[in-house]
Amino acid sequence: MADETENPTDHGLHVFDSGGESRPVVLIHGWPLSHRSWSEQTNAIRDAGYRVVSYDRRGFGDSDPGDSYDYDALAGDLDNVLSDLDLNDVTLVGFSMGGGEVARYVARHGEDRLHSVVFAGAVPPYLLKSDDNPDGPLTKDAAKEMRDDLETDRDAFFDDFTTKFFSAGDDLKVTEEQRQEAIALCKRSDQDAALGCMDAFGTTDFRDDLTKITVPTLVIHGDSDGIVPFEGAGKRTHETVAHSELVLVEGAPHGFNVSHADEFNRALVEFLQQ
Repeated sequence: MADETENPTDHGLHVFDSGGESRPVVLIHGWPLSHRSWSEQTNAIRDAGYRVVSYDRRGFGDSDPGDSYDYDALAGDLDNVLSDLDLNDVTLVGFSMGGGEVARYVARHGEDRLHSVVFAGAVPPYLLKSDDNPDGPLTKDAAKEMRDDLETDRDAFFDDFTTKFFSAGDDLKVTEEQRQEAIALCKRSDQDAALGCMDAFGTTDFRDDLTKITVPTLVIHGDSDGIVPFEGAGKRTHETVAHSELVLVEGAPHGFNVSHADEFNRALVEFLQQ
């Protein structure tokens, strides 16, 4: 296997690539983290025989900020990564906000490069609660409160957010060291990018995008996710993508790729091997 690399691209995105000629798995991180939030998955996927590619979303980690943070732009960034590396027969794995890139990529760019897709604790089909979307788990008041809190005090917001991110109910499911590592990733986000992406994942309707998916699909979600509740997100995605496989991880919070890494990795690798 070729030496792994981490490099900026011509499009201002910082990309990690384990290298090699194996079938590629592209990991798309959640908000407001970076590709380093996949540290519990990278070796497991690579050891199973796959090429691992991940990147920092525009304005996060080591990637440059962008001039737009809507999902058309973000899906365009994903398309640039796949095109620049000439990746084919790809499995896209979108965690949380990253699931939106997966859905929008398929809708705008098609499935020619794809082998399969994974929605992991992901935001589709549509978070914002409205008359047209009564099952949306995010109220307008809650969305405004989140935005106001981030604008008012980033440090306090990230401290509270990461606690909820890794908690099932009141029970923190990771070590304090792991939570602090996540806070450090959050703090590297550009503020305009963080706010723009918050607006995007909270208000974008992916319901029509999901109907375009025909490749094999895994929906994996924690049953105790307090950030993106299963009933309002993963369950509905599974129902919309009729051929999808569902794995519900018991007692798992939103950040279950860290808290329940063994179960997460086992389900992901088993899906990749199908």
